[in-house]
This record gives sequence, C-alpha cells and structure tokens, in this order.
Amino acid sequence: MSTGDYYQVCLRCGAEYGYDWNTMRRTDKVGRGTVVQSRGKMNRASGWRPRARRIHLDTPIQFRTSSAEPWTDGTVRNVSQSGVYFVTEGDIPPSAHIEVIFTMPQEIAGREDAKVFCKGKVIRTMEAMDGEHPNGIAFEIVTCDYLHERRQPRSAEAHV
Repeated sequence: MSTGDYYQVCLRCGAEYGYDWNTMRRTDKVGRGTVVQSRGKMNRASGWRPRARRIHLDTPIQFRTSSAEPWTDGTVRNVSQSGVYFVTEGDIPPSAHIEVIFTMPQEIAGREDAKVFCKGKVIRTMEAMDGEHPNGIAFEIVTCDYLHERRQPRSAEAHV
C-alpha cells in the first residue's frame, strides 16, 4: 500500500499479507497490483521474491557439461527444490547446461538415500579468491529423475 503500511511475506508460497504493527497481527491478503513498503524496503516493486528453503549439507556430487565428457567431483553445500549450490576444483562456464548425480536430502525427496540424476542450467559461478578454495557453482534444476539400484541377478550357484 502506498500509504507506508507494513506487510509480511509467506516464505513458502510468496503470498503477501498486510501487517498491523500496533497489534502485531497479520491482516488481509495484499492484492497483486498493490505496492507496499516494509522496513527494509523489500516490496513487489523492487522485484524481491522469497527463495526456496535451503537445506545445508556436505555430500558428494558428480557433474559434467555434456554426456560425452567424464564426470567431475564436487561437494554439495546446499540444496532446495529448485536448485543446488556446490563447490568443486573443476571449472564450468556461466550459463552452461549440466548433468549431475547426487543424493537428494530426505527433507526434499521424502525418503532416505534418494540418488538423483538432474539436468540444470548454471545460474551463478564464484571463482576461488585465493586459489586454494574450490570454485562455487549454483544451478537451477530443470529435470530430476530418481536413480534406482538395479537388483543384481542371483548367481548360478544359488539356484543349485
């Protein structure tokens, strides 16, 4: 609201609600075309959008920029339903399309040991400043499929 009223943003869905500072209560949902102000001046007019919830972890990841290239190792630092941030000694050009394999956390996958194969697009790269730390890569997940462990056939001796 251009009157300077406060508002709250739902971090799950991005819905905006008016907020009465005196009663410390949320009020009605704010309409799409309404511009409101907040203490940090983060409002719809500024282009601010809530980020997906990040889950911090330290798990291995393998990646490549094409199916003809060998896999390179890295370490996932955080993951959400929409993207992954990982570090690696390898190098990836910005805006590259990549393929990755890693274990998705149970909080997102809904089950333990959910190994996934994802395709995505690099949205941000951060070079190591001192040359000693790995490069940071953030990518948006475009497609993601679960990899199922194949059942090993029984040996011939087991049938005898």
